[in-house]
Amino acid sequence: MARVVTRQHKVIATIAAWLVAFLIFFPILYTIITSLKTEPEAIAGFSLIPSGTFENYITVQTRNDYIRPFMNSVILAVGSTILALIIAIPAAWAMAFSPTKRTKDVLMWMLSTKMMPAVAVLVPIYLMFRDFGLLDTHIGLTVMLTLINLPIVVWMLYTYFREIPGEILEAARMDGAGLWQEIVYVLTPMAVPGIASTLLLNIILAWNESFWTIRLTTTTAAPLTAFIASFSSPQGLFWAKLSAASTMAIAPILILGWFSQKQLVRGLTFGAVK
Repeated sequence: MARVVTRQHKVIATIAAWLVAFLIFFPILYTIITSLKTEPEAIAGFSLIPSGTFENYITVQTRNDYIRPFMNSVILAVGSTILALIIAIPAAWAMAFSPTKRTKDVLMWMLSTKMMPAVAVLVPIYLMFRDFGLLDTHIGLTVMLTLINLPIVVWMLYTYFREIPGEILEAARMDGAGLWQEIVYVLTPMAVPGIASTLLLNIILAWNESFWTIRLTTTTAAPLTAFIASFSSPQGLFWAKLSAASTMAIAPILILGWFSQKQLVRGLTFGAVK
């Protein structure tokens, strides 16, 4: 009897999981379907039957070059992720293995910065970028994306590092390892799953960031989020073309997430089971 109940629970859990996954994926699916419709069909109402036209993709590519914002997105996502890891790994190491009575306060303060509305600091940051000549530059936006995601990166790495026995690092010190040797040759290889998942998550967050990328760029460093925003006009939204632009923007990161899902899940559950 217990085996039957357990099997029923597994079936219910599986159905519930597929239902949740479908609800999460449905907006993306509907965006793809809409991108394959004509404009009259897109504004006519809800329908899951596309006309199968690729005219919108051709129009989007003809109007705005896709390659340039795509390369900008790659540069910004990868650059900000590398910079964030360079800063966050030593910071997380210090807080995980040399904590003070203020360590938790610092972590909470870092996390609290994510709760502040971005629009509240838009004007001062915009003026700073203007005065330092960082508007519409890869360097400026890379620094901005790094600062946005740095609290999450530090928190994740801090959680992973705490699962590593401190005795291993002490043994490395006794063998003569210096500070950077301890971090680079001992700590980092042991935390590869956690670092990899943090890297992937940061790339996804940086790729999807739209508030700052739209307001701090125009053409030179504009990524795919600004590419999507360019299809809104005073005349209104062209839903089919906007959906095509959105599909082209999310396709690379969607493919990356699909092929790296095992590594991402492994890293996010790193240390969860003793």
